[in-house]
Amino acid sequence: MRRLTPEELQARKKRNYAIAGALVLFIVLVFTVTVLNLKRNIDARKEAIAAGQPVEYAR
Repeated sequence: MRRLTPEELQARKKRNYAIAGALVLFIVLVFTVTVLNLKRNIDARKEAIAAGQPVEYAR
């Protein structure tokens, strides 16, 4: 196993930060989409109840 040069270590560090940033962005995106879908479903349920339509519960 060879030792990495300082330039290679710096490049590895930058790459690791880029990967970490991409993962954090992906997690935030998934969370946001999930919250928006839940809000949309809650709103649709309220509208259905207000309109007097039967509302099915999850089975």
